[in-house]
Amino acid sequence: MATLEIKDLHVQVQTEDGPKEILKGVNLTIKDGETHAIMGPNGSGKSTLAYSIAGHPKYEVTSGSVTLDGVDVLAMTVDERARAGLFLAMQYPVEVPGVSVSNFLRTAKTAIDGEAPKLRTWVKDVNAAMDRVKMDNAFATRNVNEGFSGGEKKRHEIVQLELLDPKVAVLDETDSGLDIDALKIVSEGVNRFKENGDKGVLLITHYTRILRYIKPDFVHVFVNGQVAEEGGPELADELEANGYDRFVSAAV
Repeated sequence: MATLEIKDLHVQVQTEDGPKEILKGVNLTIKDGETHAIMGPNGSGKSTLAYSIAGHPKYEVTSGSVTLDGVDVLAMTVDERARAGLFLAMQYPVEVPGVSVSNFLRTAKTAIDGEAPKLRTWVKDVNAAMDRVKMDNAFATRNVNEGFSGGEKKRHEIVQLELLDPKVAVLDETDSGLDIDALKIVSEGVNRFKENGDKGVLLITHYTRILRYIKPDFVHVFVNGQVAEEGGPELADELEANGYDRFVSAAV
């Protein structure tokens, strides 16, 4: 069981001209078993929401709350949030020179579980997870994301998702830069994760194409740092047909 609850969240960033408010009162509740899609134009604050949940130091929460199963997420350090069951798939996964994928994954799993997985079974688990996303097992010996294509980086994130098995996955434009084959593979990975127990998914995207493979229970239109409208999957179809104009105009 897991519930991520965001109440009246306000977030700002520092700019050359002083602080700039990005999130202006976001309210959102993700219960276990639910998939929520956030859609909106560039600059609306979607990624800011993802990074604020994860604890990126660039984003300063000025008011509001984020709780996971009633526990204050904002009081936690970044690693504490991960151990509590939050997972962030980044739009632009970073490279980590000098750290192999296998070492990275085992270290992360050890930190989350509090004990190291048994090496023999762990290698099998890693190879199986890579096979499911059609990654060559040789990637396990390479440095994290170094020299990986965009699609390989996103597949690697799905490997992390499956092995670390969080309570709530926040996926920031996981479909960005993927060709149709990679999109299907990544989507299948997210669906497997959801089916493996009661999991919450917050999927941030610009496009409806990923929603053909990952069916959302709820769709939220994000405009000017707020949720402008909420609905079911049919709302995504409306956005595909008509764009964001009516929501942007209303916000202005």
